[in-house]
Amino acid sequence: MALQRGEEPLVALDAMGGDHGPEPIVAGGVQAARAGVRVALVGDRALLEPLLPAGVSIPIWDAGAAVAMGDDPVAGLRRRPDASIAVAMEGHQTGRAQAVVSCGHTGATLVAAVTRLGVLQGVDRPAVATWLPRADGGRLLLLDAGANVDGRPEQLVDFARLGAAYAAAEGIASPRVGLLSNGEEDRKGNAQGRATLPLLRAVPGLNVVGNIEPTTAMAGGCDVLVTDGFVGNVLLKAAEGAMATVVSLLRQEMRRSPTAALGRWLLAPAFARFRKRIAWDAHGGALLLGVQGVVIVGHGRANASAVAAAIRVAEGAVRSGVLDAVRQAVAAPPDVS
Repeated sequence: MALQRGEEPLVALDAMGGDHGPEPIVAGGVQAARAGVRVALVGDRALLEPLLPAGVSIPIWDAGAAVAMGDDPVAGLRRRPDASIAVAMEGHQTGRAQAVVSCGHTGATLVAAVTRLGVLQGVDRPAVATWLPRADGGRLLLLDAGANVDGRPEQLVDFARLGAAYAAAEGIASPRVGLLSNGEEDRKGNAQGRATLPLLRAVPGLNVVGNIEPTTAMAGGCDVLVTDGFVGNVLLKAAEGAMATVVSLLRQEMRRSPTAALGRWLLAPAFARFRKRIAWDAHGGALLLGVQGVVIVGHGRANASAVAAAIRVAEGAVRSGVLDAVRQAVAAPPDVS
């Protein structure tokens, strides 16, 4: 349901998802609400109401427990039709909310979004799309970052089309699409990659640079990096680990220096800017591209700041109309025969 003129978007927050229980999720919802974003908490009212600070009024949509991380998403949602993610998606479907944010089970979020909202015309499988900082100062859109552990070549073509449309909607002219591989030559990669590359090159209007290694992509070699959800999620977590290691090693070296105190003082602003650019908790969540709605997948380890950032990402996506831009761009399925 479209927003009426002057109406503010409402974000349905799955308050039962996440690795650390509802406390940081509710705290993030409170932060966003205090910043002026309309938020509804979705979950067990008896658990959520006591977590709201005095004087803060946020609507609660009563729902059951989240789908457990170890559960099969389809079976889990079948056993728990009142699960918080299902109730949140139903609210989006009926127009009570204009977006959904969840830090819970990614597979359950995907299944609930597909079954409740449906997929865009011309798309077979949605994908999680997340932005990464590049060494040249630009941004790299990685997808799939975890929605589909396995992916057929035709589905990777969908990911490329979705990613290119999203990047274009974000202001990147003629986004360059790269296929993640262990080498740039056409013969490199696994069977999936070798079957995908010619299909990508056959899509009209898609600016394909070919196979690309992670280092080249992160240096600015492409704008959209395509892979399946297993490899994409591993790459994302490896990047998070590498960034955390770099920060830790820098801190260790500064402690060893006789001028460490002065160095920390001089470099504090630079380190703060550096962390803001690389930290996963500063950028909120990732957009689930390819469904008929605005769905943001947050980090399972999300703290309150990360949850609040994910809510702002959701509100921004609604206001910018990115869903309509992507829908129009992928409406006609490509001929990849």
